[in-house]
Amino acid sequence: MKKLLILIPCFLISEAGAQEIQTVQTVPVDKMNIIKTNVTAYAFRNINLSYERAITQWFSLNVGFGAMTQGKVPFINAFLKDEDEKRFQNLRVKATNFTIEPRFYIGKGYGKGFYFAPYYRYSDVSSNSFDFYYDYNAIDGNTYQIPLKGQGSTSGNSGGLMVGVQFFLTRSQNLVLDFWIAGAHYGSGKGDFTMTSDFVLTPEMQAQLKKEIENLDIPFVDYTVETNANGAKVKVDGPWAGFRSGLSIGYRF
Repeated sequence: MKKLLILIPCFLISEAGAQEIQTVQTVPVDKMNIIKTNVTAYAFRNINLSYERAITQWFSLNVGFGAMTQGKVPFINAFLKDEDEKRFQNLRVKATNFTIEPRFYIGKGYGKGFYFAPYYRYSDVSSNSFDFYYDYNAIDGNTYQIPLKGQGSTSGNSGGLMVGVQFFLTRSQNLVLDFWIAGAHYGSGKGDFTMTSDFVLTPEMQAQLKKEIENLDIPFVDYTVETNANGAKVKVDGPWAGFRSGLSIGYRF
């Protein structure tokens, strides 16, 4: 009887140990990598690719790169008046961005379920050589259209937070759907745009040009304008903000 009482605890301890080993063995140590692309971004000429690596069950690291091919400024009519938009008819821009995004899963983990993700993003935007003009009101009472050529670039560093959910669509758990529910970032940006004229601008013409550019009142961007006899220099130095949302398709391996 004493031997039996001694054997029972030993048996229970061995069973608990076996269950613990079995639990460890069922942890999905394979398929910890996911390659994805945000399919909704292609509507805005944004070619992109991201790579996610699961570090633990609840934590992963996602790194992404995107490049917007040269073309019209998306939603330019949303922040410029109609008469101002007409001044930038041949303006074209291209952009790149790089994002580092730690993810914290609150669902099933290992890349599945709801997550929140603080992130850092670097962005760069540059323009082609575009035409710009302004109406100079001369002392003689006439209005003259003064053409200028503009070109420049700006870049920004920002941090933000995104909330999303990721699904495995197949039984083999190879096909992945990543829904970026909402994300926003904020930081600072710097850049320079120059505008040159074939005409020698008088002090009065420079003053009117400075006022014209300042009155564009582009939202979410702080900029200062300096003018000279050859044209103007627009210096961007201020807030840099953005919003993220989309739907990504990926492969898990």
